[in-house]
Amino acid sequence: MAIRNIREIGDPVLNKKCKEVTEVSERTLELIDDMFDTMYEADGVGLAAPQVGILKRIVTIDVTGEDPILLINPVILESSGEQRGNEGCLSVPGKTGIVTRPNYVKVQAYNENMEPFELEGTELLARAICHELEHLDGHLYVEKVEGELMNIADLEQEE
Repeated sequence: MAIRNIREIGDPVLNKKCKEVTEVSERTLELIDDMFDTMYEADGVGLAAPQVGILKRIVTIDVTGEDPILLINPVILESSGEQRGNEGCLSVPGKTGIVTRPNYVKVQAYNENMEPFELEGTELLARAICHELEHLDGHLYVEKVEGELMNIADLEQEE
């Protein structure tokens, strides 16, 4: 297990569509372990494979710090409601912006054994799922920011 470099805004890999995973090899399992390690090391709640330079449809999420979620080839089946709030990204360090997302999502994905499952999420988990799945299609949250991107340091001084 290793900490991988997180690609930052401006890196062309972040704007590319990822390929579906057809089988989980030893290298893929190593990538998944590295993604969780990298996400936790960076204090993130989610990480998509393109953020570490790999164009595969793999996402890791943990909104509580105690409930790791792996999504391979995830697809949103349902979404509803609305939430609006500050959002950040490990690939856009030091910045945040207001984004509107669904408050509920239901996703279908595969686990590390390529077994299909469904997952439902609300609030922060729903936000994280939507955010990370956009990475798989080459999009960053900054495309959805309402108003201006803000410096996190400026927000912390206001509090």
